[in-house]
Amino acid sequence: MAGTLAVVIVNYRTADLAVDCLRSLAPEVAALPGARVVVVENDSGDGSAERLTAAIAAEGWSGWARLLPAGGTRGFSAGNNVGLRALMAAPAPPDAFLLLNPDTVVRPGALAALRGRLDAEARAGIVGSRLEDPDGAVQESRFRFPSILSELDRGLRLGLVSRLLSRWALVLPRSELPVRAGWVSGASLLVRRAVLEQIGLMDEAFFLYFEEVDLCRRAGRAGWEVWYEPAARVVHLVGRSTGVEFSDLARPVPGYILESRRRYFLKSHGRAYAMLADLAWLSGHLLWRLRMRLQRRPVQLPAGSLGQFLRHSALNLLVGR
Repeated sequence: MAGTLAVVIVNYRTADLAVDCLRSLAPEVAALPGARVVVVENDSGDGSAERLTAAIAAEGWSGWARLLPAGGTRGFSAGNNVGLRALMAAPAPPDAFLLLNPDTVVRPGALAALRGRLDAEARAGIVGSRLEDPDGAVQESRFRFPSILSELDRGLRLGLVSRLLSRWALVLPRSELPVRAGWVSGASLLVRRAVLEQIGLMDEAFFLYFEEVDLCRRAGRAGWEVWYEPAARVVHLVGRSTGVEFSDLARPVPGYILESRRRYFLKSHGRAYAMLADLAWLSGHLLWRLRMRLQRRPVQLPAGSLGQFLRHSALNLLVGR
């Protein structure tokens, strides 16, 4: 197995989860010579730094894990970049970095499987894990890039249309074999150092969400491949690190998620495409609402969803907002 690997975990008020994540990494790191872990403390202000420092010392992890202050409360991309810059500036930098959420638990052999896929595919620049619920149920973690048609499909929520637009659906079919992807979930994403040296680090203008979509798109445009490795099994406690639960209908979707979505479309495709993508979603969504009303079914969405979307839409560019 060639090269070395380092793990970057960004912690913001999730110290207990991060300790569990580190505990699951201990045997994985021991099986990979030279592997190391950096936990970026994103100025949690809740005693996280002290708890993580104490845990690393008490558990005997100091030989391979260290805490790195971010120097202020920063977004997810910026926090990852703090760790990446420190590791890349080391005298012997690793040749691959695993960006790992603190709300994950790594299954045995996951790191070796990710490393193995990177070594097996000469043009693989990014490799994503199979994400699971604690009971082993598979989560979606392999995707196509968002497009006008995928946004129409998401807004309309109609089985017939979804089948007609299946070639553009955001979620790719599940696979038990290693396969290519457009992008993979940033909850557990291995990236080759050569990719970051070529395209740059994560875009810090993405506070949270869509940063891995942007990273995978930039890597693909530079000639690198994105792979999904189902043998790299990682439990993902969805929403535990971000506090965002899309199933919670009482809370609106945070504005920064929609700002990240808007930035992705503008950056990747330009102003006209971004507005058409928003118009596609909005048209589909309004038709879905009409269908729900005609069928006398409740509209089950997080509070204020439509208004929040409109406030952060690229369509506002038409009126100079």
